[in-house]
Amino acid sequence: MSSTRARFRVGQVVHHKMFGYRGVIVDVDPHFLGSEEWYAQVARSRPPKDSPWYHVLVDGQGHSTYVAERNLEPDAKGGPIDHPELSRHFQRLGQDGYETRRMIH
Repeated sequence: MSSTRARFRVGQVVHHKMFGYRGVIVDVDPHFLGSEEWYAQVARSRPPKDSPWYHVLVDGQGHSTYVAERNLEPDAKGGPIDHPELSRHFQRLGQDGYETRRMIH
């Protein structure tokens, strides 16, 4: 496994380099944690499995994606993300991205 640190963080708004969509990161895996079947069918560009992968809510859609770090870049457009699950994960959009909800135990 790689000792590479994640370049992006939960709440950060990102842009997918290949597909052009914007989204917000809701979770980070230190390396690929999906199935081999999913990787073979979906990850056509064969991104490295030993680098961070991100769970991203897609702007203007109702689904999320699982994206390799090399396919993401910081979002330059700015502005909020429109996604039905946004409020489940975040409180509000701040200057440095979305602020996560604090869990009460």
